[in-house]
Formats: sequence, structure tokens, C-alpha cells
Amino acid sequence: MASRLLLQNLSKRHLLRSTFASRSASTLVLAEHEGGSIKAQSLSAVVAANSLSQDNPVSLLLAGSGSSLHQAAEKAATCHPSISQVLVADSEKFAYPLAEPWAKLIQLVQLKGDYSHVIATSDSFGKSILPRAAALLDVSPVTDVVDINGPRQFIRPIYAGNALCTVRYTGANPCMLTVRSTSFPVRPISVDSKSGGASISEVDLSTLDEDSVGKSRFMKLSSQDTGRPDLGSAKIVVTGGRALKSAENFKMIEKLAEKLGAAVGATRAAVDAGFVPNDLQVGQTGKIVAPELYMAFGVSGAIQHLAGMKDSKIIVAVNKDSDAPIFQVADYGLVGDLFEVIPELLEKLPEKK
Repeated sequence: MASRLLLQNLSKRHLLRSTFASRSASTLVLAEHEGGSIKAQSLSAVVAANSLSQDNPVSLLLAGSGSSLHQAAEKAATCHPSISQVLVADSEKFAYPLAEPWAKLIQLVQLKGDYSHVIATSDSFGKSILPRAAALLDVSPVTDVVDINGPRQFIRPIYAGNALCTVRYTGANPCMLTVRSTSFPVRPISVDSKSGGASISEVDLSTLDEDSVGKSRFMKLSSQDTGRPDLGSAKIVVTGGRALKSAENFKMIEKLAEKLGAAVGATRAAVDAGFVPNDLQVGQTGKIVAPELYMAFGVSGAIQHLAGMKDSKIIVAVNKDSDAPIFQVADYGLVGDLFEVIPELLEKLPEKK
């Protein structure tokens, strides 16, 4: 009898907690910024927050130092009507997005704001920071969410994207999510300039632990200033595989991308062979992309690579092997030698203006 009463009381408490969570839903979105602007992927997290419930105030958390941080905060306040507050953490500790100080910051903001949800995108930023913050808050994160069916029910891919799993979160607040930006596209929204945008508040960092920097140290930033669009948000992506045989031959992919105004991608095999840096890798262990046009040259179509690009609107594949798995997902396929096809394309395509 005592056990039955205990279970009933626990069920009532769980029901009350769930009802309270749904009524008082509020979301903290972890945002990245660069050059004084919010990254497009972070706005996808805001779109995901809108799917949780109708009355869901969204707070955007920005961290960094210097004038670019405050410029990004001003733009963030007016970039989306769903954002009700912009929180700014200005400190040299956040000059670079290291996981340890960011996790401590999220713990601090959560204890003060008592948010029902914390959302970040499933990129290197979100995947590095959110699990550590979840451990500090003693909750289990739900990762790689591609659809939201309610405040606590989500859909995420499993088995390299070959199956979709429905997950119901039954833990304590906050419910922490990473979402795929390609599944929550940002549509053009007109923001009323007369409303003045969201409020901007400084986060009180006086209680932040001095040892919150942790054991990681920023060493250097290596980036390629090519003028090409970002791989994660480009409308056209041109990808090369191991069949290109060398880094010198891979330059053909780069030239084609320049003519098309496209981003350059690569398979894991091409990255492991040293043809290109690993930040260009597309696939399960690389970047997830869903451009309007995806062109694959010398890509066999391994399941790990398909998991990162099969949601592209139009897929064009060129491969010598007519039985290559890439042709099973391609909208247009050409069985041919890429060393003949690419030069012909370069010759016939006009120069980008």
C-alpha cells in the first residue's frame, strides 16, 4: 500500500511539474557571432525555439569581448521578432568559444533565469559546449534534433540517418537540445523597427568562478580567406572525393566552386588523404549541409557521407562507377571521368561577375 501511495504521489508530482513546465516555457538560445553579426546557424536555433510552444519568450546569450560583441548584440535585438531579450557576457574569458568557460556561463545564467529549455545548433560550437553545460546542470541533453513535436518530444536521426527516433524528455529543467540548422531554415521576416527590438542586458559575472577557464587554452585560429560562402549555409556546394587523387587535382573543384559562387566540400577520405583541411568535410563526422544544389565529383556515396548531404534539394553526381551508391540518392547522375567532365564545365561556364 505504501509503495502504491508513493507511486501515486510521484505521478502527481510529475504531472504538476510537466504542467508547470509547459505553462512557464522559456528558452535560452546559445548564439555565435563573428564580425559584429549573428551567425545564420544561431537564428536556426531561434526558429527551433518557436516550435516548442506559442508563448515562449526567447533569450539570446552572447559572449565575447570588445566592440564586436556589442555590435552583434544590437543587431541580434532586431534580427528576429521572437527574441525578447539579449544577454551579453563581456569578458576576456569568452574571447574564444572554449567549452569550459562557456559551460560555467550557461550554468550561471540558468540558475538566475530558470529556463525550461536551452538550445544550441549541432555544429562544433554547440556539440562542444552543450554536453559539458548539461553535466554541470545534471541533466541529459537531446542531440541532433531535426523536428519538434512538443515542449518535450523530439525527433532525431539514428543509424547514420537511416532511421528517425522519437524521444520524449522526462528529466528536470532545463531540457537541453542541439538542433540541426538545416532542419530549421530561417525565412525572411520583417521586424518592426518602431518596436525598438529586444532588450539588451549585461550578465553579472561577479560570481563566476575564477577557475572557470579550465584546462583548455586557445592556441591559434587557422582559416582560409577564400571569399567563398560558408559551407554550412551555402546555397551551392561542390564536393570532391578521393578519386581526385591529389591536393593539386582538388584545385579543379575549387575553380568550379568559384565560377558557381559555391562552397567547397570534401569526403572524409579526401580529408584523411590530406587533399583539403578537415573543416571542409561533409558527412556524419563532418558538417551537415542541405544546399539548393549539391554537386559530387568522385564521391562513392558511403553511408557516413550521405548522412551529411542527403537532404539537399538537388543532388548531381559524377562518378566512373555506374554502381556507386551516390547514384541512388542523386537527382541527376553522369557516369564519366571527372578529369574530363570538370574541365569541360570550367570551359563552358561563364566567369562569375
